[in-house]
Amino acid sequence: MKISRGRFKTAVKRYPWIAIIIVLAGFVVGYKQISSGLGKKPERRAGARQAVPVHVANVVQKTIPVQLRAVGTVEAYSTVSVRSQITGSLTRVHFKEGRDVQKGDLLFTIDPRPFEAALKQAEAILARDVAQLENALQQARRYEELVKKQYVSQEQYDQIRTNAGALEAVVQADKAAVENARVQLSYCYIYSPVTGRTGSLLVSEGNVVRVNDATPLLVINQVSPIYVNFTLPEQHLSEIKRRMDGGKLSVEANRQNENLDEQGVLSFVDNAVDRTTGTIRLKATFANGSRRLWPGQFAQVALTLSNQPDAIVIPSQPDHTGQEGPHVFVLKSDSAVELRSVVVSRTLDGEAVIEKGLQPGEKVVTDGQFLLGPGSKVQVKQEVES
Repeated sequence: MKISRGRFKTAVKRYPWIAIIIVLAGFVVGYKQISSGLGKKPERRAGARQAVPVHVANVVQKTIPVQLRAVGTVEAYSTVSVRSQITGSLTRVHFKEGRDVQKGDLLFTIDPRPFEAALKQAEAILARDVAQLENALQQARRYEELVKKQYVSQEQYDQIRTNAGALEAVVQADKAAVENARVQLSYCYIYSPVTGRTGSLLVSEGNVVRVNDATPLLVINQVSPIYVNFTLPEQHLSEIKRRMDGGKLSVEANRQNENLDEQGVLSFVDNAVDRTTGTIRLKATFANGSRRLWPGQFAQVALTLSNQPDAIVIPSQPDHTGQEGPHVFVLKSDSAVELRSVVVSRTLDGEAVIEKGLQPGEKVVTDGQFLLGPGSKVQVKQEVES
């Protein structure tokens, strides 16, 4: 029997519980349909692949360095601010800024004419006083004979000797003045005190330079060799000192996005721990023949303390971590995998050093492990070399 829509609405308004019963009946029917659908297993397609494709790597045993890593700052081996020691006009610049210079290369020339004149004047005064000294010495020799024969008094002879001695002192002062004038003249020619790379030219030709100017003429950085400064936690200080007593410690420095490492040695350990950070400052020296390290750059630093022989290594960090620690999937002979707990000692350059849980010669899954479970069948797509 069909019920019209109008009569149905009237019945619902009069008896609301009828609407509630209808809604509940709809939920029950829908739940049964969903349950029946979930209970059905999908039909497998013929020839469907069941094995999970993975990449695996061999567990190997090799010597691994024990290293401490930090971020360091490259620092020039020496930095020289070239300044003028005289006041004068800068007449010529003998180098190209930003280029290498050798120790002893001529860098600047300051107008030498005033200092050449001062030197000639000092030399002339010296010549005059030397002539007067020679005359005084001859007089002293003559009066020495006369005083013996009592032709002159002792007082006159003493006066002549005093004059000769005074002139001798004047000559010595004149010689010092001449030497000082030569030194002042030499300051007109400024030479490079070190071998290094020049920076920007801070004073151009034609400017008047003065003694003790706040702005230097030029800054030279010595970049071969070069330093790298870095800090490490103070807990490593005793180990570093003990290893240094046994010989030089090697240090590697690598800039970001570069695969080549610069090799150096640890050359400095600061004499105090920084109280604010709890770190100790260290410095390594690098030959830097290729000029890959440049003052002011940041670099990844690795200080090698020793080498660990026969370390068990896998080429990646375990990706699964459970309540018992890291886990890896180990490939068994029947192409199934086993979930095994491991103890990772440390990681180095994308390799994990395994302290416990693996043996050399076993194979571990390095890619595709997120689709696996204990006992899953796998298909090896690629075997990574360790």
